[in-house]
Formats: sequence, C-alpha cells, structure tokens
Amino acid sequence: MKDILLNTDFDLLTADGDLVVGESTSQHQQLLIVSAKGDFKENPTIAVGAGGYLKDEDETGLMAEIKIEFEKDGMIVNEITINNGNIEVNANY
Repeated sequence: MKDILLNTDFDLLTADGDLVVGESTSQHQQLLIVSAKGDFKENPTIAVGAGGYLKDEDETGLMAEIKIEFEKDGMIVNEITINNGNIEVNANY
C-alpha cells in the first residue's frame, strides 16, 4: 500500500520540502501495534496497545489482538511470532 511516510519518530517524512510517499504497509503495522485504543480520533476502537501486553508477558493475547486489528484494517495475516521480545509479522493488504 502507498501512503505518506513517517520518519522513525512518527513525524511526517519530507524531502526537498515535499512529503514523501512510498510503500507504507510496514508503517501501518507498526502504528497499529504501538498505538493504544483511543489514539486515533476518527476511529478510536482500532489499535493493539502492545505495551500493556508486554508488561503482563501475555504473548498469546498480544498475537491474537494483532491478528484481530490487522484483519479489521484489511490485511491478510499469514503468521505472527514473538522472538526475544521482537514482534515479527507476515501480513499484507
């Protein structure tokens, strides 16, 4: 999927004074995982809120919530794994 890109601080990415557009699937996945429900004013029921799951060490619940939220966003989820605290996702629009 193509969209406006963000930098590593989730600020708008610019080049030569213009917004940068490019492949954004990974960016959408990151935003859904790190954001909490209520963070998006126009759609307050989306997002995973991974921080809460990691504090509880609930990897199964976290993987289930990621799958649910990605599918609600229109992605086809092939696999989700958590290795040494790193979330690895194989999902695409």
